[in-house]
Amino acid sequence: MLKLLGSLCVASGGALAWAIQRAEGRRRRETLADLQRAFRRMGEEIRVTRTPMPALLNALASDCGGPAAAFFTAVSQAAGAGESLSRVWREQAEALPLNAGDRQAVSALAGDLKGDEESACKGISHVVYTLANSAGEAERKRPEEEKRAAALWFSASALLVILLI
Repeated sequence: MLKLLGSLCVASGGALAWAIQRAEGRRRRETLADLQRAFRRMGEEIRVTRTPMPALLNALASDCGGPAAAFFTAVSQAAGAGESLSRVWREQAEALPLNAGDRQAVSALAGDLKGDEESACKGISHVVYTLANSAGEAERKRPEEEKRAAALWFSASALLVILLI
C-alpha cells in the first residue's frame, strides 16, 4: 500500500512538472503577444497623438496583462518619480520572461525612445518585428517541444515508479 501511494505521488509530481512547464510556455507566448500589441500601440500613439511618455506607459500597462503590465507599470512609476527612464527600462526588460534576444531588443529600445519621433518609431518597429519573428518561431516549435516535454516528464515518472515498485 505504501509503495502504491509513493508511486501515485511520483506520477503526480511528473504530471505537475509537465503542467508547470506548459504554463511557463503559455506565459511566454502571452507576454510576447502583449508586448507586440503594446509596442504597436506605442508607435501609433507617438506618431499620431504625441501622448507624453508617462501617460502612454500608464495606458499601455492598463491594456496589458501579467509580466507586460508589470513592465510598463514599473517603467511608468519610475518615469513619474524622475528616475532615469532608460536605466529602469533596461532593468525591467531583463526581468521579462522572454529569450535573451527578445529581452535585448526590448532593452535596446530604451535608447531609441530618447530621440526624436522618427528614431523612436523606427526602434519600436524593429522591436515589434523581432517579437513577431520570435512568436512565429515559438509557435512553429511548440507542438514538438510539448511532445518532448510530455515524453520526458512521463517517462521519468514511469521509471521512478518502476524503481519504487
